[in-house]
Amino acid sequence: MLKIVISALCVALVAYYYRGFVEKELSNRLISVLEGLERVEKDHPVDRRPKVAIGYGACNDLFIDGKQLLKYDDSAGTPEHFNFISSIDELLKTYAYFFRHGAAAERYISDDKLFDAIVDKAARVEGSHYALGGNAPVMAKRFVTEGCDVLLAAKMTPELQRTLPKDLKVVGGVTKKDDIHLILEYKAGEQWGIHRAPRANRFIVHNDDNNPLISSLEEFDKLLINFNPNLFVVSGLQMMDNYPFAEGIREQRLKRIQEQMKVQSFKTRIHFEMASFAEAQMLQHLIDYIIPYADSLGMNEQELTNLHNMMEYGNISIVSDSNPRVAAVLDQMRKTFQLVSQNRIGMEGSRQLTRLHVHTLAYQAIMTVKESPWKNSRAAAAKASLTANRHVCGSKE
Repeated sequence: MLKIVISALCVALVAYYYRGFVEKELSNRLISVLEGLERVEKDHPVDRRPKVAIGYGACNDLFIDGKQLLKYDDSAGTPEHFNFISSIDELLKTYAYFFRHGAAAERYISDDKLFDAIVDKAARVEGSHYALGGNAPVMAKRFVTEGCDVLLAAKMTPELQRTLPKDLKVVGGVTKKDDIHLILEYKAGEQWGIHRAPRANRFIVHNDDNNPLISSLEEFDKLLINFNPNLFVVSGLQMMDNYPFAEGIREQRLKRIQEQMKVQSFKTRIHFEMASFAEAQMLQHLIDYIIPYADSLGMNEQELTNLHNMMEYGNISIVSDSNPRVAAVLDQMRKTFQLVSQNRIGMEGSRQLTRLHVHTLAYQAIMTVKESPWKNSRAAAAKASLTANRHVCGSKE
């Protein structure tokens, strides 16, 4: 009996020290990778001041631990997907649907009073906090940090604008109340009722008034012509997804954005940043009105699958693999690149897609056309990886 106990103890000690050895080895490898990325970054400094125009919209993000706000109940035990949310039950079911897949998603809450009540409750939860939100202003702020001359199209309150760098020029007018996005975060392996998250991610809900209408568009247009940007970034269009527009209004606004893209000099690179879309018609509008007029596309693995499925099969993908293999993503990128290139044929003023950037939590994948204006993809991938790390960790290191 004593021999068995001693043997078990020896096995436990060996396992403990082996685990420590493996963790140290992985840590050393990670440090080596980070140092390598930093060397690439230092070898490719931004030695001029590029001009970047970026639209559209802005908001106040309210961050909160999802389980602190949403208490699990029986309705969450039967996850279900809704294109938009109109009740607490639908919120719980939709949150559960994406939580169990570890998939990012963004949904519109159609009931103003319901949304306000949820936000009010979230703001009073210990640990919740507000921060500048919206793809456009967050990217604009980063561009300024990297030494760019930036013009941002966004309608916001003076209070929110004061959170931006002073040398970032904002056009689009002033609003009395900023749109709020409620960001429900969860960790990898987190348990919520009967559901376990396979990876860390976030679920976003909103009830925007300004952003879906692209209310900064006209003011932006007045300055964009003379600004003559090196890069024009189009983003924030996911706010139009499932918004209750009057008939034809959404298409009109998208066509105005298209015109804004078409009048740019071909020396100006145009990048369209995708986001979470649940409405098939909206995604088809993007394929028809926006994507053919961009040189570059950016998206995560969920959005890549969504775009690919819409162009290949005519339907959207609600969730995709939360930990996609590199080979699978590259195959999907190649096919999507081909589909986008074919789709633009015959469209007046369209641009050849020359760059596709897919960013996941685990890696960056950038595909470019040979001899295209997009240079230093290796440095771009390194910079993207480091920037994502710095943004999430709030560090400059």
